[in-house]
Amino acid sequence: MTAVNARKRNRRSLAALAGAAALAAASLGLWATTGATASAQAAGLPAPDHVVVVVLENHAYDQVVGSSDAPYLNSLKAGGADLTQSHALTHPSEPNYYMLFSGSNQGRTDDGCVSVGSMTAPNLASELIAAGKSWGSYNEGLPEQGSTVCSSGRYAQKHNPWFGFGNVPTDTAQSFDQFPSDYTTLPKVSFVIPDLCNDMHDCSVATGDGWLKENLAGYAEWAKSHNSILAVTFDEDDRLSGNRIPTLFYGAHVAPGSTTDTTYNHYNVLRTLEDLAGLTAHAGNAAAAADITGIWN
Repeated sequence: MTAVNARKRNRRSLAALAGAAALAAASLGLWATTGATASAQAAGLPAPDHVVVVVLENHAYDQVVGSSDAPYLNSLKAGGADLTQSHALTHPSEPNYYMLFSGSNQGRTDDGCVSVGSMTAPNLASELIAAGKSWGSYNEGLPEQGSTVCSSGRYAQKHNPWFGFGNVPTDTAQSFDQFPSDYTTLPKVSFVIPDLCNDMHDCSVATGDGWLKENLAGYAEWAKSHNSILAVTFDEDDRLSGNRIPTLFYGAHVAPGSTTDTTYNHYNVLRTLEDLAGLTAHAGNAAAAADITGIWN
């Protein structure tokens, strides 16, 4: 055999091997574990286009789940997933928000206003931005986009941890009036923070439930057929129930009527949000937390 013929034969053999390997990989679905979906796929999670997280206030699991005052939230439970042993991590409100957003209370132990941009620790928003993905928050009552005011009417900065971090642009904080009607324009991950009445802090469960239905039901139903997810959780309980709180997931890939009695907390939710977004970085205590499982179809 001539050297030229030998080289041609080797090239044909290598091409055949490469083709066989590609076919095997495709048949195993390994193609899906590359790029932005790698982290989510590795964790057994879906890779949604959009995740919207709503944080409500100061109510225990049994005050909401099964309550006639919360028909909409209970419809989300029935059509989505219920984390029956979801827990907040501390009291009062503000440190829980920092834990959910950055995997640490960042030294916050009260509900006081923060020095804007004074923290540099990694967090959900900074990780998304570093990965070239979009982030935003929609804060009811915020006087204007990017406003760093401590309080205004029923708006309270203590429920908006993104303002504490210098690595999160303030203009990614928008008023809830800016929540888009074209849901395809939503960021990859966004938080919705109702004001002190509509989050159930100062007003009733029924008030918060009605606000959620009026303002997020359209997105929730759209999410089911548009590869997107709605998550609803609470910052803390009423201090009388071991900090057991409602946490619900709804939308595409969420098995309707599913429940899990695994004990989860804000760090698990943060880790899951990071992995749903296909991030490889994990902030603070989320790095050692398990993903939420048992609710995905």
